[in-house]
Amino acid sequence: MKITKFSAVSALMLSAVAASGLVYADVALVKVDGSSTVYPITEAVAEDFQKSKKNSIRVTVGISGTGGGFKKFCRGETDVSDASRPILKKEMDDCKAAGVEYMEFPIAYDALTVVINPKNDWIKSLTVAELKTIWEPGAQGKITNWKQVNPAWPDRPLKLFGAGADSGTFDYFTEAINGKSKSSRGDFTASEDDNVLVQGVARDVGALGFFGFSYYEENHDKLKAVPIIEKDGKPAVLPSLKTVIDGTYQPLARPIFIYVNVKSADKPEVREFVEYYMKNGEKLVKEVKIVPLPAKAYGYNLEHFSKRVKGTKFGGENKVGVTIEDLMKMEAK
Repeated sequence: MKITKFSAVSALMLSAVAASGLVYADVALVKVDGSSTVYPITEAVAEDFQKSKKNSIRVTVGISGTGGGFKKFCRGETDVSDASRPILKKEMDDCKAAGVEYMEFPIAYDALTVVINPKNDWIKSLTVAELKTIWEPGAQGKITNWKQVNPAWPDRPLKLFGAGADSGTFDYFTEAINGKSKSSRGDFTASEDDNVLVQGVARDVGALGFFGFSYYEENHDKLKAVPIIEKDGKPAVLPSLKTVIDGTYQPLARPIFIYVNVKSADKPEVREFVEYYMKNGEKLVKEVKIVPLPAKAYGYNLEHFSKRVKGTKFGGENKVGVTIEDLMKMEAK
């Protein structure tokens, strides 16, 4: 066969690209998507894991919210789903209809954090009842000023920022504050990208928002966390590693998870990634400033993964007020 000048040059270029490591045809791939709250943990694990494998395995980590992640997961499009709440009944049904079996692994605890602008000098704490006044569906178009929530507060427009409808953070917040998942006013700036919410609150003195603790920690110079009073007679409690661990930050502390497709777990790259996650999770969770579970929890996860323990321990419900101690009792069964 005659080799033209063009084809010879092309061959040399392909050889150079292959040598540079830019050809991924032979690189195994692990696909992850879901919660923005869990994202910093999984991204940190993925980076370390890929280095340990000398980039012979690629891990892609997307953010589409817990609900958006489960939609992809239950269609069999991803191997692992990041989730800031347990899988819900409808999602369980969707997975079952598609023949997708899964394993559930709690990997950390999050303090869902209510934030205000640092120049806000009138809010010292918020009660759950006041948060409900602000966020309940009936507040839409009506509660638009801080003075309407509490007459002692200034006559200043109330600007709200919160997680989008596909977010597990939105599901958990509405359940904990309004008593029903997804029950909320709709006239607020919503996004699955927590950085959008951070910027919104940071720009407006009259703003209030909510998202995961790690995003507050990353931006504590731009924001102020609000102490929460669970009910009358209880003290105001700031979110922190200590208050999540001792169970005093309620009702906005919650476990966060990864879900693994059982069929995917048989692929060496997914098996190795999940095992690496559990063996290094505690250290990496701390690094991204989220609350790690006790070491034995990651041990339970490894044991359950090796035995392919399927399903969920939450029964398709988003349970509010589960402490780390409660979770450990569930996992030990």
